[in-house]
Amino acid sequence: MDRRIVIIPTYNEKENIEKIIRYVFQLPDEFHILVIDDGSPDGTAQIVKYLMEEFNGKLYLEERKGKLGLGTAYIHGFKWCIAHNYDFIFEMDADFSHNPNDLIKLYQTAVEQKADAVIGSRYCNGVNVVNWPMSRILMSYFGSAYVRMVLRLPIQDTTAGFICYRRTLLEQLNFDRIRHTGYGFQIEMKYIIWKLGFKIMEMPIIFVDRKEGTSKMSSGIFKEAIWGVIRLRFRSIRKYLKA
Repeated sequence: MDRRIVIIPTYNEKENIEKIIRYVFQLPDEFHILVIDDGSPDGTAQIVKYLMEEFNGKLYLEERKGKLGLGTAYIHGFKWCIAHNYDFIFEMDADFSHNPNDLIKLYQTAVEQKADAVIGSRYCNGVNVVNWPMSRILMSYFGSAYVRMVLRLPIQDTTAGFICYRRTLLEQLNFDRIRHTGYGFQIEMKYIIWKLGFKIMEMPIIFVDRKEGTSKMSSGIFKEAIWGVIRLRFRSIRKYLKA
């Protein structure tokens, strides 16, 4: 049986972390969880440590000192999951904006379609976003359109953060070449996977804005993604592969 694990990066998610962990563990299919916490001052990591006693062998925690960025959190998680021999590795937010039930659909799509990566997409079947203000929907939607135009990337939701990867894909990548630390990381990963010829697919999901906790989106993160796309267009893709 394939070993599956969900990476959940956290910073101040005490309102959500226990609920999302319990929800994933009650799914009919088995998924393990790796929480990457960036020194949350609200006690998020302490909640995870408490739950680790109940979910021994299924729940893991990696603590880092300070906010080091979404991209570096996922890279840290990828390396950990590869070292621990997981077959399918998932990205998911802690705040229930991604429906944990869709983890099963992402996995099934990857297996049935023999895909190297499957994206839970907000935009591949119209605009499926709930409770976002119109300004944020437009920023996200047209931001993806900008990325597609500059990079010629045939993916509708270029900044999506709900993804299933095969380990066989991730273990071929040179993570030291990845430059983006914020949401631009999501764009960079999709672009290099596509350019390197891996099979990447989109599966429609409904994205629901968080009900509890505070969003980590900022203008600085958005600017990093916008300017980073231009630089990415001229980078050597082959250097992203391990020698």
